[in-house]
Parts: sequence; C-alpha cells; structure tokens
Amino acid sequence: MANFGELVLLLGDHHIPTRATSIPDQFQRMLIPNKMQHVLCTGNIGSVDEYNRLVQLVGSSLSVHCVSGDYDFSSSVSPNNSANNSSSGGIMPAFPETRVLQLGSFRVGIIGGHQIAPLGDLSSLGMVRRRLNVDVLVVGGKRKEGVIEHEGGYYVFPGSITGAYSSNTPNVNPSFILLAIQGNKIVCYVYELKNGNVDVSKTEFSKQ
Repeated sequence: MANFGELVLLLGDHHIPTRATSIPDQFQRMLIPNKMQHVLCTGNIGSVDEYNRLVQLVGSSLSVHCVSGDYDFSSSVSPNNSANNSSSGGIMPAFPETRVLQLGSFRVGIIGGHQIAPLGDLSSLGMVRRRLNVDVLVVGGKRKEGVIEHEGGYYVFPGSITGAYSSNTPNVNPSFILLAIQGNKIVCYVYELKNGNVDVSKTEFSKQ
C-alpha cells in the first residue's frame, strides 16, 4: 500500500463490551499498526482499551480523531493531553460532537450521526456538511455502510466494525472503510464481513 497515498481508517460503533465482545478476527488481521496515517472514529467505542488500540494502530493519539457517540460516557480529559499518547489513568477521553480536519485537498468532517433525525437523513446531513464547510462528511450511527454523493458533497458511512446492533437495525454486518487519499482524489475501500468472508467494494471521487 506504499503507493496508495495517505491511508485513513474510518470506523466506529464498536459498542465493546456492551453489544459485542471484540472486532472480528478477519478484520483484526487486516488492521496492522503503522500502516495508516489517521484513524477517524464515529464514536461508541465502548471502552478505554479499544480507544488505546486505535492509538496503537497509528502510534499517536494526535492521529486518532474521534467524536462522541450517543452511548459514550467520557471524562473531561482531552484526548490530546493524555500521558504517553494514551488515555490517562484508564479514563476515556472526552470527545467533541463534531471534528474537522484537512486530508489532502479535502476538508473532512466527522459526526456521530445520532443527532440526525431521521437517522441518516441526507437533507439534515447536508445542513451539517455546509455548516462545517467540508467536502466529505463521515457519519456514524447508520448501520448500512457505504458512500453517497448528494448535492455536491460526499457522505461516508463506515457502519459498525463489530456488527453491533442498533434499535432500528437488529442484524448488522461488521464493516469499516479505508480511504486512500492522493491529493485531490480519494479511493474508498468498503470492507464488509458477510457469512465469515470479507467483501470489498471500491469507490473513487475527486475534488475539482
């Protein structure tokens, strides 16, 4: 993957240990430390151990960009003020409702998704995207993974990496997304676990 550009892992809705015990083995074998430059998490991690695993993937808490999910209960500790690039004293860091960062030529926003009613509504998400002034909005909560283009913006739904259920989606396939960012182009790889096998689909989009 050395020629893929900047690699960004999108994931969320772990719900470990309340709704799932772990990330599926098939995914864990793929998530190799120091292969990705950033992790973007849509919240509902579930435990400080899982947060620390995200930090270990990229080597620094400064490269783990999380927002708060509807089931996150955190302290007032900032994720960037924790000792040794992990959370301090076993306490989950506090995450904001939204985050914005620059990746290549793209402004990318993250939101937990539970603030949107109805869940995943593109008109409401469009207002969030315009308010944040981003090209790409990464959205959690919605359990169907994938990428949608709508009114000049891109909406990316990583789904749940553990396949954790939600109130409106009882049966969920585990999924995550990997972005390969090359300047003004993004190649989006969607990984979904179906019947024990990893299914991969690819989408490309560019900024004019």
